[in-house]
Amino acid sequence: MADSADRPSALPLGALPDEQKTLLRFTTSGSVDDGKSTLIGRLLYETNCIFEDQYAAVARTSEKRGDERVELALLLDGLAAEREQGITIDVAYRYFQTARRKFIIADTPGHEQYTRNMVTGASTADLAIILIDARHGVVTQSRRHGFLISLLGLPHLVVAVNKMDLVEWRQDIYDAIVRDYQAFSQKLDIHDITFIPLSARDGDNVTRRSDRMPWYQGQTLLHTLENVHVAADRNYVDFRFPVQTVLRPHLDFRGFAGTVASGAIRPGEEVVALPSGRASRVRSIETFDGQLAEAFAGQAVALTLDDEIDLSRGDMLVRARNLPQVGTEFDATLCWMDQEPLNPRTHYLLKHTSNKVKAFVGELHYRIDVNTLHREPAATLALNEIGRVSIRTARPVFFDPYKSNRATGSFILIDPVTNRTAAAGMIRGASRAVADVARSGQAVSHRSQNVQWEGGLIAQADWETRNGHRGAVLWCTGYSGAGKSTVARALVRELFADGCQVMLLDGDNVRHGLCGDLGFSDRDRTENIRRVAEVAKLFYEQGNLVVCTFISPFQADRAFARSIMPQGAFHEVFVKCDLEVCRRRDPKGLYRKAEAGEIAEFTGVSSPYEAPQAAELVLETDLHAVEDLVAAVRRYLREQGVTR
Repeated sequence: MADSADRPSALPLGALPDEQKTLLRFTTSGSVDDGKSTLIGRLLYETNCIFEDQYAAVARTSEKRGDERVELALLLDGLAAEREQGITIDVAYRYFQTARRKFIIADTPGHEQYTRNMVTGASTADLAIILIDARHGVVTQSRRHGFLISLLGLPHLVVAVNKMDLVEWRQDIYDAIVRDYQAFSQKLDIHDITFIPLSARDGDNVTRRSDRMPWYQGQTLLHTLENVHVAADRNYVDFRFPVQTVLRPHLDFRGFAGTVASGAIRPGEEVVALPSGRASRVRSIETFDGQLAEAFAGQAVALTLDDEIDLSRGDMLVRARNLPQVGTEFDATLCWMDQEPLNPRTHYLLKHTSNKVKAFVGELHYRIDVNTLHREPAATLALNEIGRVSIRTARPVFFDPYKSNRATGSFILIDPVTNRTAAAGMIRGASRAVADVARSGQAVSHRSQNVQWEGGLIAQADWETRNGHRGAVLWCTGYSGAGKSTVARALVRELFADGCQVMLLDGDNVRHGLCGDLGFSDRDRTENIRRVAEVAKLFYEQGNLVVCTFISPFQADRAFARSIMPQGAFHEVFVKCDLEVCRRRDPKGLYRKAEAGEIAEFTGVSSPYEAPQAAELVLETDLHAVEDLVAAVRRYLREQGVTR
């Protein structure tokens, strides 16, 4: 048995004060029995970061087991099953520090059935250590762990070739492993890989250079961990501040509390609130200990602004010239973590920064075989499986690709029934499909063959002269219950009373005839809007004022309707109303039926709504009376020269 007196003394040379020490989060992984727990136990032991009673307890357990020396791995294996089987099951977090740095270690399982545990442990790490048993070389699990680390975007990888004592410290075996893993790593998105031969059991090249491997001229593992530069890996460029809560301790203070997800901010700098788009300046950065001159990624602060802006949990403060992507659809890589497999027919809760929104897995593109990296078709994802999916959310989400911003590019899916974490995801970017690219040619693709367009007998200008006003298409879009039809009907009545040639195309009415064969899938919604747009165009060409009232939830569909009209003829009117207000109104009982599962693909409940980004007119029906909104529309028409 090794005596506790053999423990090395602290190394004060070049020591830094605690407040100047940087923090490194790293994870260890490898195949079963590659020595992960032993390695971490050795690091804790040789940096004097375990208590005497802990060491004594491990020594007694080792003696009872008949071990020839103290098994430092027992410091890490906290579960009874781990100690009995000699394997790591749970993610074990350990903390230690040296004279130069502080460390948080996540010791993750190596077995394939615990992939979700490894993803959890590595998700917040700056560096990963993959252990390879020198006797076995690069095995399937060594490659699988490398792929997962690449997938999670860890910028630094240390490949520790362990148990060199069991291969007689042979350089040729080590060199063969290095060549093998370097060849495999060409497929990975990891650009900083360090190889170190060591013996975790004896401590060779862990904290001290080994005299039994004189052929190795590199640094020890601890020296590598102390000196790897990780500050440049963090995103200090893209300022993202998800609001967690609003602080109002008294009438003279209103602050927005949260953690800076990325970037940095100073008082006096301009920010923009999303989703409202209102701009302001940071007045102060508040903390419990007082005000700060600057806040960086990872700091929990409260920001006060120069202007009174309405913000709530889930909103985000950003810079005007450095905006995140916004949308209700994005592609992601998903690691499934629940015993219940993915159900594409149900919804989940998507937790992204401080925002929580209803979400759907719209399409499972493929499943990834993490052992071979091959893509394979799949109808679902089971526990520990990884795949590429398209996610649709009921409300817009503000995100960045995971590769450029891990804080705003990651999310989890929660089962709303059990409240269990169902999956962890990494956003690749906004969804793009062939239909999105080809949509601009949609009008051409829907033209019948062997027909020729016949121009009108009467020119549009002549129609407009007789009508006494120009033609126009007012496209009213918004949630069900937002008040589109209410405002439109009042507007049509006033325009008719003034002698205008006006036509109302209402969503419910066209589905009784023209679009009676269509359902409410994404494809059918697109076809519904295409048909209505073509009809609106025909009425417009006879000089009519055409008022269209359709939820029309997808930006691409509204863009198509605009694209087939002449320049200046299409006027998008965003009938804006808070979704919760629409739910309370629920004039036709549709929200109640949708939430009960009686209506599928219902916007705001089981299907997303993409709000207009640059509508010509915004009517806030939850803030203004109908007559005021009608007056605003009529004023707009006069200003545009449509009516007198």
